[in-house]
Amino acid sequence: MTLRWGIVTAGKISHDFVNAFNSYPNVGEQIIAAVAARDMNRATEFAKLHKIGKVFDSYQKMAESNDIDIAYIGALNPDHYHITKLFLENGKHVLCEKPLCLNHKQVQSLVNISKQNKLFLMEAIWSRFSPVYLALEKEIQAGKLGEIKHVEANFGAPIATVDRLRKKELGGSAVLDIGVYTLQFAQFVFKDEPIKVTYEGGKRAVLNVDSTVMLWNKATVVGTKGRMTEPLNFPHTLIHLDGTVEKHSLHTSNIPYVCDNTAAGLVYQALEVEKCIRKGLLESPRMSHKDSLVLAKLEDAVRKQIGVHYDVDDEEFP
Repeated sequence: MTLRWGIVTAGKISHDFVNAFNSYPNVGEQIIAAVAARDMNRATEFAKLHKIGKVFDSYQKMAESNDIDIAYIGALNPDHYHITKLFLENGKHVLCEKPLCLNHKQVQSLVNISKQNKLFLMEAIWSRFSPVYLALEKEIQAGKLGEIKHVEANFGAPIATVDRLRKKELGGSAVLDIGVYTLQFAQFVFKDEPIKVTYEGGKRAVLNVDSTVMLWNKATVVGTKGRMTEPLNFPHTLIHLDGTVEKHSLHTSNIPYVCDNTAAGLVYQALEVEKCIRKGLLESPRMSHKDSLVLAKLEDAVRKQIGVHYDVDDEEFP
């Protein structure tokens, strides 16, 4: 049975996700079936560009329809919780862009709802599904790096003036926008929650995030036998212990991406989602509910330290 995707919002990240999906050589038995946006003109233009058959002028209408099986949520951060909740409560699986929610309480609420309704839910940390992440994990598990003791990840870009970073009402902060990539990388490598500023056994993660300048934007894993380095956001190269470089090419598209061409890697999330749903899973072992809960807890802790408080932090969620 074909898995039918509904795209929520006709914005930039949704454009790149659909473009990556539609241009991939073999996505299996799944299609982009519908798009919804509050502005019908934008939704119609989006559908025309990407050859999508069904258009909705409200998220409610798409959530209640029988035209889709799963929703991709590309909305702004403050809308993630309520839109994801809407689709889950209407019997739809959900892949929601990072950050899954503004805080840990909201994430826990969505995890509860997905389990109660027996529906798949995943946070769209696209890096997790790249071939390079898989290759790095294989090397670590094989003991090639020895005992992993240190992780360093840097992500910086001059984007401080962008509304989604600077406006509090939009869930603004570099922590949730790009900091999530550094936090999740340490989590991906150590497979554990840190104890204060260090992990168990003296393991350390040094994470740098800056929204005012361009940083190195790479991640390094250091073990007792050596180190490996890769680009941080969506990696396509991996530098091995002996200095050799492993490269993974991405598929091309006739339609330009809003981001650079690495956005083609967004399709790997869709491949993972389909595989999990076919198996009857409610979460991905590569980006589990626990991973999202720990990530949200870390984001909350960092925000608290730097004094970023959202109104929803004072609310309770079912």
